[in-house]
Amino acid sequence: MSKIIAIANQKGGVGKTTTTVNLAASLGVLEKKVLLIDADPQANATSGLGIEVDLVSRGSYQLLEHTCSAEETIVSTNSPNVDLIPAHIDLVAIEIELVDKDDREYMLRRAVEGLREQYDYILIDCAPSLGLLTLNALTAADSVIIPIQCEYFALEGLGKLLNTIKSVQRIHNPDLDIEGMLLTMYDSRLRLSNQVVEEVKKHFGDMVFETIIQRNVRLGEAPSYGESIIKYDASSKGAANYLNMAHELLQKNRQTV
Repeated sequence: MSKIIAIANQKGGVGKTTTTVNLAASLGVLEKKVLLIDADPQANATSGLGIEVDLVSRGSYQLLEHTCSAEETIVSTNSPNVDLIPAHIDLVAIEIELVDKDDREYMLRRAVEGLREQYDYILIDCAPSLGLLTLNALTAADSVIIPIQCEYFALEGLGKLLNTIKSVQRIHNPDLDIEGMLLTMYDSRLRLSNQVVEEVKKHFGDMVFETIIQRNVRLGEAPSYGESIIKYDASSKGAANYLNMAHELLQKNRQTV
């Protein structure tokens, strides 16, 4: 039985898609069977795993519309043990199309329920908003990982996200947990980065992952080649960070490699 984890933050540019793609690839290297669901109309996770977005004819849009089965939307990727339900720009329309449907927050949950036996982990890359797409992801998920950028406005908007999670727990998904908060884009040379780390750990304590993702040029380059950091440069600092995070996630879930 798989664990479904949403990676969510309504702020853009915090390393959300980078985390989803590279955590999936790291878990795959550690011999876990992973499905990544791209639930962001920007489709960066799709292109980041080497899939041509313009050629996607069946993906998360059709999945949420229930016009095809989950199995029909799954494609293999160039990362070992990682499959993908890709996204396309047409996903932008889904919020309007679902708005008047009954149980609109449960569309993704119902669509992926049958996939739980096939994977160890299902990761959902959420859109940078708190709209219907993100609500669907949080309603479908067992837990959520919140990437937090080590910069000045790191905590801005975090309260709104936590309130949304509480609302989902109360109304749609009482079993939703916070898997953890992940500090990203850390630069040890900057006093501000260290202050953000201290502030987040002071406020949230054990909810924060021990692993911190450091700023790394190779992490930024990898998506332009349609590869995870593990495939693009396994010896880089970014690859080491995400492998450490994958190990930490497995330990949290009492799984061994």
